[in-house]
Amino acid sequence: MKCSKCSSKAVFPGYCKEHYIEYFENKVKDTIEKYDLISKEDKCVIAVSGGKDSIAVMYLVNKFFGNVSALSIDEGIADYRASTLVDLKKFCTEHNIPLVIKSFKKEFGMHLDEMVKKTSFKPCHVCGVLRRYLLNKHSKDFDKIITGHNLDDESQAILVNLFRGNPELMARLGPSTGLRKMKQFTQRVKPLYFLTEKEVMAYVILMGWQVGFTECNYSGISYRSSVRDLLNEYEMNHVGTKANVVDHFISMLPSLKTKFASNGEPSLCKCGEPAKSEMCKTCELLLQIK
Repeated sequence: MKCSKCSSKAVFPGYCKEHYIEYFENKVKDTIEKYDLISKEDKCVIAVSGGKDSIAVMYLVNKFFGNVSALSIDEGIADYRASTLVDLKKFCTEHNIPLVIKSFKKEFGMHLDEMVKKTSFKPCHVCGVLRRYLLNKHSKDFDKIITGHNLDDESQAILVNLFRGNPELMARLGPSTGLRKMKQFTQRVKPLYFLTEKEVMAYVILMGWQVGFTECNYSGISYRSSVRDLLNEYEMNHVGTKANVVDHFISMLPSLKTKFASNGEPSLCKCGEPAKSEMCKTCELLLQIK
């Protein structure tokens, strides 16, 4: 198969290596511009795990805008997180990107592996609450948090909230998260929003980066994993399903945001982080775990 742009051999449907990299980078740039995700004046921190998505978005935001920093959360997942952090440290050193790592152990006194033995909550719920808490807590000096969420991730999140009947949480999704700007939250944006997981993987491989493609030990037991499998099956039989989910959602997102935008400002928990009630979800969760 030939590249659609030149006579070279295609390495990904429709593109040779050079033109695929060009296609991928232009799509990220177009998403940033169309949805006004990042400006040259923004001080950005990249939420990084060391996986393909966060490495790709970190490299590109640094290439397009420069002056970025990286923030990683070490949950303490045996036989998983340590290896991704090795790749991450190497990449950040090679590209002169400052990296800060915050751990569950130092912040909360326990690794995630220890926490899940002390609660009936699913590991992904515990991890999600605590990761979001730390990312917000340690990004106060930045204008934006850049995440590596791709089209697969977003289509899953849309369906998870649809199936669970959480329209307000759906309204917080999109290329730029949240209902509106709030001083208590560092705004999160997703430049890889319209690129599939396969496309991100192809880009990372073609760039020749040392990135592992292992999954978290807990990913297979989450509610989200069943939705992921469902979507993958539909995508296999009906190509374009994931893109259709995201595209339709984007068309209704302005109405969703308008509907829930008038919700009041969050209060502050005793820990200093925003909360819907007197205590934030993290503090409530930690009380149950300890």
